[in-house]
Amino acid sequence: MPATLQALARPAVSVIVPARNEEACLGPCLQSLATQAGVTLEIIVVDDHSTDRTREIALSFSNQQVRVIEAAPLPPGWTGKNNAVTAGSRAARGEWLLFTDADTIHLPGSLALSLEEAKRHDASLLSYSPEQIVKSFWEKAIMPVIFAELAASYRPSQVSDPNSPAAAANGQYILITREAYGAVGGHAAVAANLLEDVALARAVKQSGRKIFFRYAADAVQTRMYRSFAQLREGWTKNLALLFPTPARLATLRTIEFVLIAASAAIAVSATLRGREQPAAAAGILAGILYALFLKRIRRAHFSWDADVFAFLGLPLFSYLLLRSKSAHATGKVPWKGRKYSDERSLLATGH
Repeated sequence: MPATLQALARPAVSVIVPARNEEACLGPCLQSLATQAGVTLEIIVVDDHSTDRTREIALSFSNQQVRVIEAAPLPPGWTGKNNAVTAGSRAARGEWLLFTDADTIHLPGSLALSLEEAKRHDASLLSYSPEQIVKSFWEKAIMPVIFAELAASYRPSQVSDPNSPAAAANGQYILITREAYGAVGGHAAVAANLLEDVALARAVKQSGRKIFFRYAADAVQTRMYRSFAQLREGWTKNLALLFPTPARLATLRTIEFVLIAASAAIAVSATLRGREQPAAAAGILAGILYALFLKRIRRAHFSWDADVFAFLGLPLFSYLLLRSKSAHATGKVPWKGRKYSDERSLLATGH
């Protein structure tokens, strides 16, 4: 096909990357997308009024395959991400739309394989939960605990079952047909929702269309947060929406931490004092409780060292749950230099 006609040909997939102050990670993300093979695609980077080098980095990839557009000024009642991805969807020409975040890395050939997988499962929406890359103590302690809870609350087998009302998606990787996206109103229909990925998945499933959801270390990776401040802000935004009873869950995880720590401390203390039977009983209890904890954490697919650190993440998780609950209760949820009123997002999610 001549180059001019190929440029005009409709791509199979339009990849939409919203980016607000993402200079630390946008380059590797775009590099991993621009080198995808086996599928025709276009990449649309939506600069959401960044104040760092995000736009400069995006423009360095600009060619016939990568376009850089500017998000419109944020309308009242919209979140920044929903505004940005809506702008990207309006500029897209593909039969499928892939919404992915700037902090993702896409493995070679993964886009073609995900498209084939969606078609094989007859899914109008396919979402992957990426492999989570964690490096700092805070990431290793907190992320496994959170993703273990997510795995328990949003089971992929139920989400992918047309007969189950369960619906979920991970906004870091949502592949959806243009037809389904338009039919449910796209991100504009959930414009005020801070948990737009789950809301979009719920709308698609309620429309009678099929969704498919799985953990996908074979397709995509991400390092969501690179500092404790980023981690705290991000999960403050999301946790109270992901888990409908955050105070109860925080209490349960705090009790779990106290029971394991206290029984282990009693076992050590009794051993040092030569009290063999109390030491053995406390040690057995601590071992059982910790084994149950590890069994739950292993479902989150983190490395063994992160699973070990995760025990220390239990009280930190409880703190973040309560912080998120408080932020949403006051109606001022901070995210990337903006503050959102939670009244809109709670109405949108039904919590």
